[in-house]
Amino acid sequence: MGRITEDLIRRNAEHNDCIIFSLEELSLHQQEIERLEHIDKWCRDLKILYLQNNFIGKIENVSKLKKLEYLNLALNNIEKIENLEGCEGLTKLDLTVNFIGELSSVKTLQHNIHLKELFLMGNPCADFDGYRDFVVATLQQLKWLDGKEIERSERIQALQNFPAVEQQIREQEKAYCLTRAKDKEATQRKLQEEENEGKGSRHTDSDGHWFTDISTTLLSSEENEDHIQAPEIPEGECKKKKSDSSEDDLEFWNKPSLHTPESRLETLRHMEKQRKDQEKLSGKKKKVKPPRVLITEDGRALNVNEPKLDFSLKDDEKRNQIVLDLAVYRYMDTSLIDVDVQPTYVRVTVKGKPFQLVLPAEVKPDSSSAQRSQTTGHLVVCMPKVGELVTGCQGTSPSVKSTPDRGRAQTRQRSQQVERLEVDPSKHSFPDVANIIQEERHTPRRVQSEPKRIPGEEDPGFEDNPEVPPLI
Repeated sequence: MGRITEDLIRRNAEHNDCIIFSLEELSLHQQEIERLEHIDKWCRDLKILYLQNNFIGKIENVSKLKKLEYLNLALNNIEKIENLEGCEGLTKLDLTVNFIGELSSVKTLQHNIHLKELFLMGNPCADFDGYRDFVVATLQQLKWLDGKEIERSERIQALQNFPAVEQQIREQEKAYCLTRAKDKEATQRKLQEEENEGKGSRHTDSDGHWFTDISTTLLSSEENEDHIQAPEIPEGECKKKKSDSSEDDLEFWNKPSLHTPESRLETLRHMEKQRKDQEKLSGKKKKVKPPRVLITEDGRALNVNEPKLDFSLKDDEKRNQIVLDLAVYRYMDTSLIDVDVQPTYVRVTVKGKPFQLVLPAEVKPDSSSAQRSQTTGHLVVCMPKVGELVTGCQGTSPSVKSTPDRGRAQTRQRSQQVERLEVDPSKHSFPDVANIIQEERHTPRRVQSEPKRIPGEEDPGFEDNPEVPPLI
């Protein structure tokens, strides 16, 4: 059974970037849908809705679509026109090839004052005598019926003959309802017989004991539990089952059937059963795509861009942070985006597709922030860095300390400069006292270490040689 789910609507809303709350056009044709549901809650802004070629049996859950202009329900199982009074903006309604037999139900469309086009061809009511005159007289706001323009003279004549035509339509409706009730009873009786025959074939052995056919039991258990592996079927038996199924299929399609909603549903059930049987006999299983590897076995993060989005990564040294600008689709709903910041990488999941980028430095996940631009729709992730940059690549800038550490380093440097007491002679006018003290210390030591003794006349061993010049 096909159902209207949120995932089904998103997959058919790619033209609106998978946003469903602002969706204006939706096409759900040929989806084997059996019930009309959820659309009035999820897609309030719909203007065009295509639901043709499904198995919808009742018009419901569309009364809150105030902006709906075109509704296509052709080729469905609808038997009555109802629950469309709330569609105030409805201008075109297509109910071609359904099972509408209560033609008087078109009176519910009198509240849709903007309705201009109506299609009812292919329904049992379209074969009633006086069908067109009844619809033209009942819905005076119509301009086109079954693709044919309604002229003014035709409406005047239909209004004149309306009492007689209305009586004629009521009699034909009663006859159709009786026939339809008999068809329903016959269909229910047939289904009950098939259920009784399909509960399980039982046989008796030579002792008269009852036992169940093992092949039928194995087949039913295989349908209920796909994870249990059934015993291998021999090739000959497999071919026999294929031939039996082909014979049953040929018998089903050659069997005459009435054109009723029940016969359409029976055809759908038969096709589903046939498809499942073929999958089981052939052993084909759907190949599940393995998930993309984001983290290797050794714990190393990988760069992944599965959504194929443009991005830019900047290192803001002034604010000591790393900024990621991801070009997310402008009209994408923010609920489809998930951001995960880790110390060494950032991961953004866009519509289930991961975008992962390894960061050049270690960041603080708790202090990080993510915002979307209201003009471009881009996602901006600001990730503050830790005290020092931790880089694993060569050629990067030297480590940058945070503001408190930088203040401590400057204070320490000033204290060291004061302790050194360095004096620059080029900047000061007073003499270098250190050099003067050093010269006075070295000069006496050199003189005292090597004293010069001059012999005098008082020395008894002194001899004055006149040929020797005097010492100066």
